[in-house]
Amino acid sequence: MSVQGEAGGQVREKTRIDVHEPRHYKVIMHNDDFTSMEFVVEILMDIFHKDGLEAERLMLTVHKSGRAVVGAYPYDIAVTKARMASARAREEGFPLRLTVEV
Repeated sequence: MSVQGEAGGQVREKTRIDVHEPRHYKVIMHNDDFTSMEFVVEILMDIFHKDGLEAERLMLTVHKSGRAVVGAYPYDIAVTKARMASARAREEGFPLRLTVEV
């Protein structure tokens, strides 16, 4: 925006716009004794878009440590991915559990 100044010169006014990235929430996958490792890898590749090696690494972390962060997303996306994975697990008869944390 330009405004005519008193001496006939131009005065420029800058408007500053702050854009903030949305807070990211972690999707946590929890281990259980019933969900197959193959199914976990499939979920990680299909829903969380991990490549095969990353999916296997995460699956082993869940298996050995009891849980692992499988992704960090804005809240709505994190909840949607966790629900999609849980719903698909239920359809297949698995008790896979995912939670969303800050």
